[in-house]
Amino acid sequence: METRELRYFVAVAEELNFGRAAQRIGIAQPPLSRAISHLERRLGVTLLTRTNRGVTLTDAGTVLLREARAAIDAVEAAERRTRRAATGAPGLVLVAKAGATAELLAKLLDAYAAEPDAVPVDILLCGIAEQERMLRDGRADVALLHLPFDSTAAFDTEELGTENQVAILPAGHPLTQRSQVRLADITDLPGLPLPRWPRRDGGYPDGPGPQVRDGTQLLQLVSLGRACAILPESCRAQLHAGLTAIPVLDAPPVTTVLAWPPHSRSRALAALVRTATRL
Repeated sequence: METRELRYFVAVAEELNFGRAAQRIGIAQPPLSRAISHLERRLGVTLLTRTNRGVTLTDAGTVLLREARAAIDAVEAAERRTRRAATGAPGLVLVAKAGATAELLAKLLDAYAAEPDAVPVDILLCGIAEQERMLRDGRADVALLHLPFDSTAAFDTEELGTENQVAILPAGHPLTQRSQVRLADITDLPGLPLPRWPRRDGGYPDGPGPQVRDGTQLLQLVSLGRACAILPESCRAQLHAGLTAIPVLDAPPVTTVLAWPPHSRSRALAALVRTATRL
C-alpha cells in the first residue's frame, strides 16, 4: 500500500463522506472514489459500505483505519526526525499538556539541566489529548502523558507520580461546605455540567457540557458558573480565590508518565529518562 492511498482512506473513514473527504485532501471526488475502490480490490476486502444514506466502515475498514493512522504517523515521524538530525543541532523536544504537572515538569527540567551532558530541551505546550499524537508523529521526542486518559500503547514509559482527583467548583457553591464528595454528587449538578474534552480524533462527545480544549479555559468557565470540573489534585496551584477544590473519594487516581518511542537511540533522551527515574 502507498502512503497516498492510506491518507485518502483515512480522510474518507474519518469524514464518512466522499465529498467532504475530497475537499479536505484537495482532489476531485471521482479520483478519490476510484482510489478507494482500487485499494479494496487490491486488498480483496470491502472497507466501506456505501448506501444512499451515507458511508460506514466495515470491520475490515475499522482495522485499516487504526493501522493506517499508525503507519502515517510513523512516516511523518521519520521525516521530521530525519530533518532535525540533518541540522546537527543537539536537543530534545518535550510535549506536555498546558497547565498540567507544571511543578513536576519544572523539577524534572531543573534536575536534567544540572547533568553534565544535558542538551537544550524545547517545551511544546498543547491542548487536551494532543501530546500523544505529537509524540507519535515525530513532532516531539518525549511526552508527559496522564493515565488513564492518554494511551501509552507502543511507547516506553517511566512513572513519575500518582495523585488523586478533586472537584473544582465556584466558591460559595453549597457543595464547597463539604470536606469530600463522590462522583455522583458532581455528575448532574444543576447549571454546572461537566465539560466535554476532545476525543483523539479531534471531535467532541455529545452532552450538555461546554467544549473545552485546555485547563485554563475550563477554570474560567467554572469561575463564571458555567461548568464544574474533576481534575488532578496538582491543579490546586492554579486556582484563584473564586474557585474551590474538594477531594473526590471515588474518582480514579491519575498517574503521570514520561513516554517515548521504544526505537529511540537518543543518548540525550536516555539521560532525561535516567533523571526522571532518579527523581
